[in-house]
Amino acid sequence: MQPKNVLKFLLLGLVALQHFEIGAGSRILAAFFFPGKSHFMMTNAIIRELVQRGHEVTFITPFTLANENLGSNYTEVLLPQFNIWRSILEMWKVKSVLDMRDIDTLTFIKMVMVMGSETTNFAFEQKEVLNLINAKNKVGKFDLLLAEQFFNEGALLLGHLYQIPIITIFTFGFANYLSPLVGIVTPWSYVSHGWKPYSDRMSLSERIDNVYCSVMEDIIRQFWYYPEQNEILQRHFSKQFKDLPTIKQLESNISVILLNAHMPLEPPRPLSFNMIPVGGLHIKPAQPLPTEMQKFLDEAEHGAVYFSLGSQVKSSEFPPEKLKIFLDVFRSLKQRILWKFEDDKLPNKPANVMVQKWMPQSDILAHPNVKVFISHGGLFGTQEAVYHGVPVLGMPVYADQYLNINKGKVAGYALGVDYRTVTEEELRYSLTELLENPKYRDTMRRASRIFRDRPLSAMDTAMFWIDYVIEHRGAPHIVSEGINLPWYKFYLLDIIGIALAIILMPILGLLLICRRFQNAKKSKTKGKRN
Repeated sequence: MQPKNVLKFLLLGLVALQHFEIGAGSRILAAFFFPGKSHFMMTNAIIRELVQRGHEVTFITPFTLANENLGSNYTEVLLPQFNIWRSILEMWKVKSVLDMRDIDTLTFIKMVMVMGSETTNFAFEQKEVLNLINAKNKVGKFDLLLAEQFFNEGALLLGHLYQIPIITIFTFGFANYLSPLVGIVTPWSYVSHGWKPYSDRMSLSERIDNVYCSVMEDIIRQFWYYPEQNEILQRHFSKQFKDLPTIKQLESNISVILLNAHMPLEPPRPLSFNMIPVGGLHIKPAQPLPTEMQKFLDEAEHGAVYFSLGSQVKSSEFPPEKLKIFLDVFRSLKQRILWKFEDDKLPNKPANVMVQKWMPQSDILAHPNVKVFISHGGLFGTQEAVYHGVPVLGMPVYADQYLNINKGKVAGYALGVDYRTVTEEELRYSLTELLENPKYRDTMRRASRIFRDRPLSAMDTAMFWIDYVIEHRGAPHIVSEGINLPWYKFYLLDIIGIALAIILMPILGLLLICRRFQNAKKSKTKGKRN
């Protein structure tokens, strides 16, 4: 190890040790109502680390960690799992998640807002949550509330009731609507909406669409979503609590937002002091693979391709003619294929293909023989691919997947296809290009070095700021005053109004003088004629 790296390692160790001593023993309440399984990859990693570092954690969750035996410092409040997809699929009349590719951005925004309202209302009906809300002697019981930022605003009520600072975790990386929560302005001229597939070099038409979607999201949030969330709070708790805060008032109590983002997966954009990028903290050191899978990859003389569309999108739901395209292409390759396939059987499976319902994705991508990752473009999988330096063939379906794959295409470490229209020739060409053209792997390796190179690891950074907020009792000194300004002051509309008045008043005055002079002249001429 080089002397510079040794010194860096020692300094990081001292910092981590110092904050372990400061924060250990704190009592943390974690409230996560939104039952999106992929969100909990990041959340669960943080909970495990907090417990391991000596914090006492009470975790409200729909996904149990009880089988991990985290110890006496861990208390779990298990919620029933609300089926968010059933109502959504019925509402938008689609048969599966694969059909959601045709849903436009604004419709998708409304959809996740409906998810947020329904899951919040469901959580407030559960006795486990009501016991915490109605508990006596709340003050002093916890030191911090940890909550999901993704349409989980109702959980912030716990921070208000227990009078503790709040840290939220935003598992989607960035979103433009976070700007008012931290008191900054996001320039839509080069910062793309999180569910638009645009880079930071947008054309005129893309900027128009970006501004339109961002404005409409703000309008929908202000005039529909917030009132809906406020109504849920009033319906459940107005009788117990006289001065019930609004959702916007609860959001103003957020001390820090931990963002699932990091360069180079995100281009530069404005950040406030309390927006902390910790993307990739869920990635652990590679573990040994199951014996059969390890042997399958070790003996892949020409390399291997890993194929997974995540936890929500299921390749087993592909129509037969689409499955045939993938099987025929895979059969023609000399590489081996690891395929996360959700059905027990895959008819006509080629000899070079191994399928399983679940696979340890990050550990597979860490194997040196894995050359390409066929992915739907989810953020966690993209981070793992970049971390391990594996080029990506993307097949996005909805939400931020388009943006993630487009960033990879622009950066030069990914290609993309549309699973609905992809042909055998296009799929074979794309895979061959990624497998045989070294520029994709070289570019991805450079991206990997940038992603890994940080003053602290992603997890240590998250732990530092959790300890920091607890130690400094909410750290109000890092929260912008912009969150307290009314909207017309925040956007300088009062200053713009004064400036326009200063400019327009002399012009209007001059016009009035000219008009009076003209009227007087007409009156004088008319008098002479008479």
